Amino acid sequence: MAAHHHHASNGDDLTRAAQAALVAAGEQWTAMRASVFDALAGFAKPASAYDIAEAVSITQGRRVAANSVYRILDLFVGANLAMRVESANAYLANSHPGCLHDCIFLVCDGCGGTTHIDDDKLTGAIRGAASDTGFSPVRPVVEVRGKCAACA
Repeated sequence: MAAHHHHASNGDDLTRAAQAALVAAGEQWTAMRASVFDALAGFAKPASAYDIAEAVSITQGRRVAANSVYRILDLFVGANLAMRVESANAYLANSHPGCLHDCIFLVCDGCGGTTHIDDDKLTGAIRGAASDTGFSPVRPVVEVRGKCAACA
């Protein structure tokens, strides 16, 4: 596998890396965006906008609408702070927001766990196949559904 390596952040380091990446993308790091990112980063599995809205609502002591969270999540995906698991309509915090890469997800149908892997050879081939047809790929997302080792 032609993988690339990067430093994965967590906790306060992840929040600082996300904030720096968002500001570098020309966006503001607002209190609401920080709350949504903190909630997203707190989930061990991909979380829906509704899950995140509920977590932020509890933290802030007021109701936060899922449509507001969706807008912020779209911004986060565009700025590489979050990754969207398309088949689950759910999101994961990107543990290395400074590294732009394509997404390959291994999604367990048993427990719902999702593992993100990098394989530049595979995604390069996908980009190449798309380009060969005249299509301009922006960011391939590959999802493989099955069972993780614990559920198999």
